[in-house]
Amino acid sequence: MKIDVVRPRDLGEPELSAWRQMRRASPHLASPWLAPEFAQAVSHVRDTARVAVIWEDTDLAGFLPFEPCGPRAARPLAAWLTLAQGLVHRPGFETDGSDLLKGCGLDVFEFEYLVGGQPWFTSDENRTAMLLDLESGYDGYIKFFRETSPKSYKTIAYKERKIQRDIGPLTYEYASNDHFGALLRWKSDQYRRIGRADRTAKPWVAALIERLRDVQTPEFSAPLSVLKIGDRPVAAHFGLVSEGVMAGWFPAYDPELGSYSPGLIHHLRLVEAAAARGLRHIDTGTAGDYKQTICNGTLPLSEGVARRPGAASALHWLRTAPARRIKRTIVGNPRLHALADRALKMRGRA
Repeated sequence: MKIDVVRPRDLGEPELSAWRQMRRASPHLASPWLAPEFAQAVSHVRDTARVAVIWEDTDLAGFLPFEPCGPRAARPLAAWLTLAQGLVHRPGFETDGSDLLKGCGLDVFEFEYLVGGQPWFTSDENRTAMLLDLESGYDGYIKFFRETSPKSYKTIAYKERKIQRDIGPLTYEYASNDHFGALLRWKSDQYRRIGRADRTAKPWVAALIERLRDVQTPEFSAPLSVLKIGDRPVAAHFGLVSEGVMAGWFPAYDPELGSYSPGLIHHLRLVEAAAARGLRHIDTGTAGDYKQTICNGTLPLSEGVARRPGAASALHWLRTAPARRIKRTIVGNPRLHALADRALKMRGRA
């Protein structure tokens, strides 16, 4: 096994074609977060972005996108944003995790949302992504929703009628060139309300979003879907699409119209449009209360740290292990998690 570490933006068409083919051959690698187009876009806005190109003799065998997070330590590319991470590889690929890290010039690789089929990385904790499974089409999804959450379905239908009666007719556009500014304002306001860091305020994230909006190819796209009343946007979503999968990223709605639940109305319109375009599922990220109601599928993920013996690995453990242990304790204890969430929301309102 031979490994070359390069910037994703420097990959040539043979490497990009092989990367796409590997994802196409393995459904668990279909997430847009693992697409070469995403890695290249990140590479154009973050000079630290790297990808390990793995060779077996003269054949390409895999690609591991990453960026440094300390001495001989790395995490997945744009890990702060992505909800699917890991090594993209050809079917049947086998390797040893220690050899893989050594070839990348690393002693540590930490991850939060590792996709399945990655035995070379040892995980510490299992996680679950919530999916909107569209294999049975829109009618199949609606049948599931009506049967499992009849009250929620009726409430959304009632509010859709009410908002149109009170304000005006709704229109929906799957891929719009307008109203992106409104989405970002709503999302920033939401982050403040819940006391979370505003991802969209980071200059490199804003630059990445703008670059992704310009990528519209058969292999990858980043549609902005908008629900409107006349020329007024009321809800929107910016996501990534590749290999029949949509990665939900930035959904938001006009808080002035929150009583009408425009976000949930938009959700059903998005599902209908995605199913009509042949998408297999929409990845909404890890669990949340409302996702338990609207989602009809799951995807296993894992969190952990892969290490090689050495001084850099030991220093990384000393620096990060206490914080990781505290985080797991809080997340695993419903009472502590609720208190932490309440504290963040109070800070956001301050």
